[in-house]
Parts: sequence; C-alpha cells; structure tokens
Amino acid sequence: MSVKEATKAAPAPVRVAPEPPLAKKRNRSWDEVPRWQIYLPLSIYLVFTLIPFYWILLFSLRPAGSTSLVPWPMTFDHFEKVWTERSFGTYFQNSVLVGVVTLLMTTLVALAGGYALARFNFKIKRAFMLALLCSQFVPGALLLVPLFEIFAELQMINSLGSVIIAETVFQLPLSMILISNFIKNVPYSLEEAAWVDGCNRMTAFRIVVLPLLRPGLIAVGSFAFVHSWNHFLFALMFLNNQEKQTIPVGLNTLMGADSVDLGALAAGGIIAAVPVVVVFAFIQKWLITGFSAGAVKG
Repeated sequence: MSVKEATKAAPAPVRVAPEPPLAKKRNRSWDEVPRWQIYLPLSIYLVFTLIPFYWILLFSLRPAGSTSLVPWPMTFDHFEKVWTERSFGTYFQNSVLVGVVTLLMTTLVALAGGYALARFNFKIKRAFMLALLCSQFVPGALLLVPLFEIFAELQMINSLGSVIIAETVFQLPLSMILISNFIKNVPYSLEEAAWVDGCNRMTAFRIVVLPLLRPGLIAVGSFAFVHSWNHFLFALMFLNNQEKQTIPVGLNTLMGADSVDLGALAAGGIIAAVPVVVVFAFIQKWLITGFSAGAVKG
C-alpha cells in the first residue's frame, strides 16, 4: 500500500473544542457606584421636596377646621373664596398681563442688543459688557427709590406699565448676555451665504439666524416670565390700587396681623404655582438646551 493510499484510509483526526475559560468575577471599578447609593439620596431629597407641596395641597382641599392628613372629604371652598372674595381672579389677570408683556419686551430688546454685541465691534464694547455683568450684582431693592421718582415724574405710579418697564429693565442685562452667546454659536458664514444670495442683513437674520435661536429665545423668555410672575417688590411699591395688584402682593394680603387663613393661603399658593409648573412642563427640553447652548461660548 502506498503512502498516499494509507493516508486516505486513516481516519480524520477529531478536533476537540477548547474548554471555555472559567468565568471571572468582574471587579467593580473604583469610580462605579452601587445603584442604591444613588437612588437612596435622591429618594430622600424627593420626599423632602414633595412633602411641602402635599401639605399645601392638603390645606387647600380639606374643610376648614379639619385635622385629617388626607384631603377627604374634598372641598374647593378655599379656591372659590380666594378667586372671588379675595379678588384673585383680578390678580391673576394682572400677573398674566405683566408676565406676557415683560416676556415680549425683554426678548425683543435683548435680541437686538445681543445681535449687536455678537456681530459688531465698537470701542466701548468691553466696557459695556462689563457694565452688564456688574449690573447683576445690584439688588432690586436699591432700584426702588430712583425708579419710584422716575415713575412719579412720568405719572405712571399705580399703573401696570411701571411694573412692566421695571421688570424689563431688571431682566435686560442677563438676557442680552445670553442672547449674544447664542448668536455667537451660529456660524457667521451662514449669514454671508444669505447675503450672496441677495438677502439684506435683516432678511438674512430673520431667515437664517432666528430659527436657530429658538432654544435660546425660549430660555430667555421663560426666565423673564417666571421672574416677573414671582416678583414682589416692584408691584408692592408701584401699585397702590387693589385692582392693579399682582398675585405675589395678593398672597401677602391673605396674612393678617393677628391670624392667617391657612386654607385660603394654600389655595392662593396653588393658583400662583400652577401656571409656572405648566409652563416649565412644556418647555423644559428647550429650556435646558437653551441655557446649555448659551453657556458654551462667551
């Protein structure tokens, strides 16, 4: 028998699969934290955050004089009382008017000023930016006396216009800085391409730049609205007529010198908080995107 025939006749060797290596226990890296160490502090923080809200909701929904820890039987008498007897319906309308007009004026003026700071160079640009930053260290209480004198000369005391102007002026520095940072993040070449296509500066800004500023505009506008909605000092100082007061001042009227109607005060607090919560629930994605975009480049 030849070698070739012997090779063909020999059985083929059986290949034995190698044994899988023993599973090694993965060691936890030094920066990996167990899940319970994350969820436990967050749960404790959530409980301490939600308990005050539940307490306000409890006082606003349970009957007067009740000591139950559950709002049952449920009543809406406190809401009806503050809305009609305590004029919270009027306060709510005034706050909405002040907040919306302040939002529009702040956004429009900050948009124009922010574009100038982002796209133009002038001699006092650095000094102007420094002045805007330094103005954030000035508390609103220091502005009450000069603003009151100005509005008194203009005969604007006891007018919602005085509160709107004061809130707009107070919000403009930070809003202008944020808008300028948003515009800096938009490539200048996009505007130049629009100019080449025949657009003027205003048209190029409206078509090319403005749509890209949507998160920034939402962030600035929501910040202005919430601040004007919650601000107490300007409305207290510049508005004397009860029909012109806003919700923060209305909440203050519910606390008497000798006694406090806790049910009415809790109902008023719910009415004041609901619009802000609803606004943030709808715009939280745009708000986070806008503030993070504005903080990248300055």
